[in-house]
Amino acid sequence: KLKTIAPGLELVVDYGWLTVIAAPLFWVLETLHKLTGNWGWAIILLTIGVKAIFFPLSAASYKSMAKMKQVAPKLQKLKETYGDDRARLNQEMMEMYKKEKINPMGGCLPLLIQMPIYFALYSMLGNAVELYRVKLFWIPDLTAADPYFILPLVTGALMFGQTKLTPTPADPQQKMMTVLMPVMFTVFSIFLPAGLTLYIMTNTILGMAQQFLMNRNKEPATAVVPAARA
Repeated sequence: KLKTIAPGLELVVDYGWLTVIAAPLFWVLETLHKLTGNWGWAIILLTIGVKAIFFPLSAASYKSMAKMKQVAPKLQKLKETYGDDRARLNQEMMEMYKKEKINPMGGCLPLLIQMPIYFALYSMLGNAVELYRVKLFWIPDLTAADPYFILPLVTGALMFGQTKLTPTPADPQQKMMTVLMPVMFTVFSIFLPAGLTLYIMTNTILGMAQQFLMNRNKEPATAVVPAARA
């Protein structure tokens, strides 16, 4: 701990406006390190804890995405019918959302709520000098990038696998983003400190597990039996 080296030295670590979130997260990380004796396992346990706290929000986001996919054909039909009348189109869309009990922001709002936490985690792990020269498996330093690119490549592969579990967006542009995101994160992770990449990889694994459980528990659609003709 920095203040054990010199009084006040811990104050040189500045998380900016994220301090109110990042400082408690680092305290939890430090506590987990005391329990495990390993900073790598402490990061993994911290990620599990954060994921567990936001489990209900993530579940709500997944459900909202699935509902939006179900009504995509109706939405497309409305666009074709009222495409020239923006006000009427918006009115019909709102009525459809109300009838289907769908919140169009349901898929984004939970993610927006979690963003400050994720930014704080990135800031905290990126500024944790305690991770300097800390070894984990083949990684010689958690504050430096993975020299063999194993974590970034595994993370990218896991993210691609996660896209196969989540509902496919109806919008072509969103579909394209779904394909590009794993590639972008893989390239991005190559230059990140290994501690951050470890967090991203663990979070991705947990997200896949959550989506798998939700897909498994999904109620099968009830077949519609056509009415018999007289």
